[in-house]
Amino acid sequence: MDKLDLTRLYPDYFKAGTKPVLVQLGKAQYLSLTGKGDPSAPDFAERVQALYSVAYAIKFNSKQAGKDFAVPKLEGLWWFDETRFPDQTISTAPQNVPRSEWEYRVLIRMPDFVQEADLQLAKHTVYNRKKLNLARDIEWFEMNEGLCVQILHVGPFSTEPASLTLMENLMEMEGLVRNGPHHEIYLSDFNKTDPDKLKTILREPVRKKN
Repeated sequence: MDKLDLTRLYPDYFKAGTKPVLVQLGKAQYLSLTGKGDPSAPDFAERVQALYSVAYAIKFNSKQAGKDFAVPKLEGLWWFDETRFPDQTISTAPQNVPRSEWEYRVLIRMPDFVQEADLQLAKHTVYNRKKLNLARDIEWFEMNEGLCVQILHVGPFSTEPASLTLMENLMEMEGLVRNGPHHEIYLSDFNKTDPDKLKTILREPVRKKN
């Protein structure tokens, strides 16, 4: 049985270089769980655990039905209350907005053949077997980001503003402004990888200035 690998099927989505570029992305579907607060806190880790537990339950059921796939990397959308923290740019916000004030949506992308009904079955299975209450909160989420600026950031999360500044420079040169939440794809396991070797795709949906 062939195993579907979404990273190979959608290279523009799951790969990036160390210089910012514009990409056009289409519609995608995900397992999703929202939260708020410091990503180093236990609450974030518990949400990630629940998300992966359900993702692997879907993978198991799909494989049994003859459609196996590799569970892709963790992703996250990040935003904050811009009325409380006005006039922030994508490079200043990580430094000026407290980590406790960031809201997030952790994501795992699903193949097109997975349906919302598959999620409901997997949630039921995971809760019954593992008693993970958060599994019951996982949502089906669809997103069509369209035009985006993206870059591969290599190094700790604390140095992301340097890469974000490069993205801002490209946006300014192209006459673009933000058009959705900040998006990150975690190519490395940040619980096991040396911070200096972390690889993270940073992505900003954009549109032309009015």
